[in-house]
Amino acid sequence: MPLEPRIGSYDHLQGVLGAELTLVEYGDFECPYCRLAAPVIDEVVTRLGNRIVFAFRHFPLAELHPFALSAAVAAEGAALKGQFWPMHARLYAGDEPALRQEDLRRYAEEIGIPPEKVLWPATRFVEDRVEADFNSGVRSGVRGTPSLFVNGELFHGSITVENLLDALESTAPAPVGPAL
Repeated sequence: MPLEPRIGSYDHLQGVLGAELTLVEYGDFECPYCRLAAPVIDEVVTRLGNRIVFAFRHFPLAELHPFALSAAVAAEGAALKGQFWPMHARLYAGDEPALRQEDLRRYAEEIGIPPEKVLWPATRFVEDRVEADFNSGVRSGVRGTPSLFVNGELFHGSITVENLLDALESTAPAPVGPAL
């Protein structure tokens, strides 16, 4: 199934829209597999540099992970202060998720934003954003996390640096040259 909607300015992006390659993750901050995928994705983005744009979309599996939704809205609260990516990094740091309210408060302090901005009731203003990401994942065929879309198509395979690099390169759009 193709990605719906396509990557856009409404996404949390690393890189620039219009880059040759795109990678989108539907993730859950409490998911152990997303936690393992995070450094792999970071390495892929680093290796490809300005050739790639990476977008993260929320897909909290709240029935399995009781703290996933509060972590997602905390990340969105941080985004309102321009700190989505630092919060994203903190939420995935360490071997085990630490996503209780006191942890979210501490992460906000560590990245330099008022803790009340990442906790309810302030986060009620960003709940629609998390829901919109989740719904776009459902429309795109996401069934679990992490789900990756490589150049707009659902990626099937082990999430390794080499597998992702191969998939990105093999599905890259052909360069457009001058007409002959």
